[in-house]
Amino acid sequence: MSQLDLSGCKKRKRGERVFKFTMFGERGYPAEFNGSFQENVRALLDFGQVENGVCGAMASWSFHLEVRRHPLMELLMFVVEEPIELSLEVHCKQCHSGWGNHMICNKKYHFMLPSKFGSGENSKSNVNIELYRDQGHSMHGVFHSNGFGHLLCINGSEFGSDLAGYQIMEFWDRLCSGLGARKVSLKDVAEKRGMDLRLLHAVAYSKPWFGHWDYKFGRGSFNINQEMYQSAVKAIRNIPINLLAHQLGFGSSKNETQIVLSRYQVLSSHSLITLGDLFHFMFELRFRLAKENNSKDSHYPGIMSDTSCRWSPKRVEMAIHVVVEALKRAESRWVSRQHVRDVARAYIGDTGLLDFVLKSLGNHIVGKYFVRRCLNPVTKVLEYCLEDISRALPKQEAYPTDHNIEGKLKISWTQLMKDIFCLNKNIFRQKDKRMTNDGILATVHVASQIILDSKYLVKEYCDHEITHNDDDMNKKKVYCALILAYNIVTPYHGFVLKSNATFDELKYEVEKTFRETYFGLSNFVAMSIENIYPHGSDLVFKTVKPDSKIVIKYDQGDINEGLLIGVNDLIVECVCGTKDGDGERMVSCDICQVWQHTRCVEIQDDDEIPIIFICNTCEQELSHLPTNLP
Repeated sequence: MSQLDLSGCKKRKRGERVFKFTMFGERGYPAEFNGSFQENVRALLDFGQVENGVCGAMASWSFHLEVRRHPLMELLMFVVEEPIELSLEVHCKQCHSGWGNHMICNKKYHFMLPSKFGSGENSKSNVNIELYRDQGHSMHGVFHSNGFGHLLCINGSEFGSDLAGYQIMEFWDRLCSGLGARKVSLKDVAEKRGMDLRLLHAVAYSKPWFGHWDYKFGRGSFNINQEMYQSAVKAIRNIPINLLAHQLGFGSSKNETQIVLSRYQVLSSHSLITLGDLFHFMFELRFRLAKENNSKDSHYPGIMSDTSCRWSPKRVEMAIHVVVEALKRAESRWVSRQHVRDVARAYIGDTGLLDFVLKSLGNHIVGKYFVRRCLNPVTKVLEYCLEDISRALPKQEAYPTDHNIEGKLKISWTQLMKDIFCLNKNIFRQKDKRMTNDGILATVHVASQIILDSKYLVKEYCDHEITHNDDDMNKKKVYCALILAYNIVTPYHGFVLKSNATFDELKYEVEKTFRETYFGLSNFVAMSIENIYPHGSDLVFKTVKPDSKIVIKYDQGDINEGLLIGVNDLIVECVCGTKDGDGERMVSCDICQVWQHTRCVEIQDDDEIPIIFICNTCEQELSHLPTNLP
């Protein structure tokens, strides 16, 4: 099992560059990112610190990332290049999310934020991280060399990370965009205090938590398709609260659930009619409430209590607003005190007031922002930066809000979370079979199970790979894929060619790219082009239009097909209708060797798979055999 040995990475090396976490991966930071995926990765690694022996014989790099300056918070990101020759897992088990028919790539690139680097027991010198342990890092993503990848895990503050989950997710999303990733898949098993976020967010926002970064339904388990998923989300969101309350109006959960439902009807400034309305309101309220003490942001009691303050609260609030707006324009970048002062002077003429506010705001919370102040160690100049600390998600479209809601509410953040937990338990995890088999709760039970079974998500970052950022009007693009035994086994790769390029030149570029990218194609020769029969000297763009898709034929010869295809074939024929592996636990019949889901053959998740298993079909055939055989 490959591990990261971080014993040599404890201290920052002399001359090592430190990158800003909130900007890393943007175009031009640190690389220009204007080539193909592999070119962009190589350009990025040129800025990394080479780490010898971090992951055995695999090449590794580290990047020092600064999350904030005061108090200082820095992270290390490791990139490990895994060549297929050193890989313990040749076939990618994550590729069943839509591109399992792709050819195996020559390399994988692992991007990791190892969890919890601090002092003492958890210091870098004491950490060894298994490369193939998916869930052990704050972030672990892997890319194949053709630009297709998988987010294996993110673990936020609830799992000991110094970063919140949304901060890690924004970092990953920015990194994928910068590198020019093609498509990225993930398995959504995110939880909050034991509650399934993909279900709760589907009810509140019609999409999973990862959907706020445009990850969408990729593939369902148990033969669930996108239409079934969308219908389930629509059905569960449109369930009327009054009907739900009526069915829950008996039994031990009556008081608890109905009190919660009525509480938020009172708190809301508009009528909550459906289950979607209720959860959307509760989730939006969750982002507006402070965790413990709910105080009005506009009073700034810490600043106003300063004995040196000789200005009215109204003038101080105005100056604070102007300074915060000036910092917003910097877009999370550090700017000098003088710059902020100059911008604010256009609106606030009292320089004494401005100086007081700039001094008092340093490292204080203003509304949903934290105003950071730090002395630049190089220039010795005070600098300011604005950090949004309220976002647990990207910007949402909220319901119309009452700006005085904090003054009216008699509810804490803790109570709100208890109420969400209560509704989750009594509505979505109802264990009374008499209730879930009939009425509105039966609809909830079926729809919620479909949503929970739709955990494989995909985001398309770039439809076609582009090999150059080309502004030359004399160059044009064409896209090529490889066909093998009547199946297209690669995604389309983009090629930028001169307007007068020949088919011989195109074949040369295709052969070079495919040999570098795919395992088993080291001797690849482009034989012919499907449905086109040009001579090598013919001009490409006299035969096909720019941006056309071309399929290259290849005779595999003696190549082992098992080394070309990403996922091994299984004979799957489950009672739910599934015809191939979907990542769920399965069992194979010892007679016919056909695989089925353990859940579909009533083997509970907590039960071990039996040593001998015979499917219903084979069992019935055996029962018809004569019992008096000689």
